[in-house]
Amino acid sequence: MFVRAYLRASTKEQDASRAKNDLIEFARDRGLQIAAFYVENESGASLQRPELFRLLADCHEGDLLLCEQVDRLSRLDNEDWQRLKAELQSRRIRVVALDLPTSWMLTTNTDDITGRMMDALNAMMLDMLAAIARKDYDDRRRRQKQGIEKLKAEGGYKGRKPDVERNAGIMQMLRRGDSWNSIVAVTGCSRSTLSRLARQVKEESMAE
Repeated sequence: MFVRAYLRASTKEQDASRAKNDLIEFARDRGLQIAAFYVENESGASLQRPELFRLLADCHEGDLLLCEQVDRLSRLDNEDWQRLKAELQSRRIRVVALDLPTSWMLTTNTDDITGRMMDALNAMMLDMLAAIARKDYDDRRRRQKQGIEKLKAEGGYKGRKPDVERNAGIMQMLRRGDSWNSIVAVTGCSRSTLSRLARQVKEESMAE
């Protein structure tokens, strides 16, 4: 049985490795060693998470996927959560989360009946916490939208200020012919921002 740790944060400004020591300590206390860490900065509301699916591809039957909280694994809507859960079940991967005590027994060897009972209980609790995580995500987005709409109505919403210096550097890299992947790696910009700046560079070149 291998333990594979999954660490996620939503944005590049957040430290996805923040909980690494907590996971190491949790595993050590149970006589386990983490075989590999999979770290990424992606939204938990999306299935477009390369490191998560690299972890799944590396897993063997009976391996443990260890995470700090269920919401690190999923803030997915129900349809996408069912897809991810089916992938976990088909590979017979057990999810252990520090905020899900019912999952902790999965780190120990049990008899067949007890193991099946714990698997069933843990699956039910995973479903519940995944639903709560999604509700929290939707609630926060709704409150954010309401706040923006209120500020707009009051004339106080100016939108996110562009990073002028960074954008100028990105445009210079585009003019130089640097690849999109290298630009993203160096600057940390989103592909939507890169696409917008690429269009601007193209328009400028056509106007010359």
